[in-house]
Amino acid sequence: MTETAAPGPAEPAAMSIRGAALWAMAGQYLGFAIQFVSSVVVSRFFLSPAEVGLFSIALAAALMVSVFQDFGLTRYVTALHTLDPEEIRRCSSVAILSSWGTGALLVMAAPVLAILYHTPGLAPVLVTIAASYLVSPFSVVPYALLSRAMAFNRLFAVNIISVGAQALTVIGLAAAGYSAMSLAWGMLANALAKAVLTQCLYPALPFPLQFRGLSAVVRFGSQSSFLAAIGAAGSRSADLIVGKLLSLTATGIYSRSTGLATQLRSLVTGAIGSVLYPAFARMKRQGEALDEPYLRIVGSFTAGTWPTMAGLAVVAEPLVDALIGPRWSAVAPVLRLIAIGEMLFEAVPMQIDIPILYGAIGRLTFRNILDTLSSVVLLLIGASLSVEAAAASRIAYGAMWFGIYISFVCELIGLPLARLFPVYAKSAGATLAAVAPLLLARMLLPGFAHCGLITLGLLSVAGIVCWLVALKVLGHPLQDEIDGMRNRLTARRARQLA
Repeated sequence: MTETAAPGPAEPAAMSIRGAALWAMAGQYLGFAIQFVSSVVVSRFFLSPAEVGLFSIALAAALMVSVFQDFGLTRYVTALHTLDPEEIRRCSSVAILSSWGTGALLVMAAPVLAILYHTPGLAPVLVTIAASYLVSPFSVVPYALLSRAMAFNRLFAVNIISVGAQALTVIGLAAAGYSAMSLAWGMLANALAKAVLTQCLYPALPFPLQFRGLSAVVRFGSQSSFLAAIGAAGSRSADLIVGKLLSLTATGIYSRSTGLATQLRSLVTGAIGSVLYPAFARMKRQGEALDEPYLRIVGSFTAGTWPTMAGLAVVAEPLVDALIGPRWSAVAPVLRLIAIGEMLFEAVPMQIDIPILYGAIGRLTFRNILDTLSSVVLLLIGASLSVEAAAASRIAYGAMWFGIYISFVCELIGLPLARLFPVYAKSAGATLAAVAPLLLARMLLPGFAHCGLITLGLLSVAGIVCWLVALKVLGHPLQDEIDGMRNRLTARRARQLA
């Protein structure tokens, strides 16, 4: 994927990987806070599990085909050695075709899905979600260009304003009685805000449309979309399966549980993850080895997400009771199982990105198929029994997922598998230290299931202190990153004072 260099749009000044990570983390945390508050408000005061379940089924159907919307353009643009205006216009033209085609497919599928699930309300929700695909292609290429340039300070503004627009739309319409439609209109508001903002920051309009020389874009996009489609069949079919085999209420419970767990997981590692692909792509373009950086990433991901998910499993009952109220109490046991399963999915980061960077798409496709089959089969078995069994199937699936990818990724980057296990052991030790205060409180405090947010907050602070001590004592790789960040902040303050 190379192009002849030519004058193109002036890229924003690239920042360091750590600087980009800090901006991405800030955006991730603030965005999470906005989404979390919005989710709690609409769940506690306005929407029932059945209403959330209806939207979740429509969203799952949309996400199954949304993989074709991006058409792999984000990775394609990020990995290109050089760019010119014609290539940018070409990619933007492809974004319009793929996104509008995806939207049209959803509109046609809306009445079929409503009949299949015996729920007429699904159709207007899905059509509204499809409308967001009319505007989303205008943000795809500018967003990729900003990511390629490591301009995460600008992406921070884009993400926060877009999430804020979505939250205000959802809460306002839910309060006005728009039920599940409020969530669909929120998606449209997000897409519109993101398109306007990214085009303002890095204009990349496709007009006039450019369809010459599409072979490289189409080849990469087809491979990437095929991989994404395989993955989507496994990861995004859950609400469709639960909704078909159980009920709208069960779907709402399952969806709210997975949403809370994945949001919290994204809060810990999502920001770093958004920086990793462009950062690793840049290192690979410069001929640098990726084994040591990847080992540090594994340590950071596991040391961050394992304690978070383990803690979420321990406090599931009081957290659900305090946040979204007793009518959602069935979420707690499902949330506990989902959180345990999520721990396994952070043990092999970048399992898609690394093979793509190394051109191992054929071997990756084979593993994606195994991954998807195991996910769907286990979920079908679980959902045929109960929503709790469906959640438990995610733990079994996580174990299979880990086995499918770990040796493959290590082989590609030349990292001996044995080097990972000391890191895993140290992360496990830090996890036990972090959840120790919560476990003791669960065993000793009467009425722990209704202890409230203040008690949970104090116990979490104690857990964080224990976690930090454990990182230091165990010599965890994450401790080096923490020390390095602290030293840089100290040096910066010293320079400012001087």
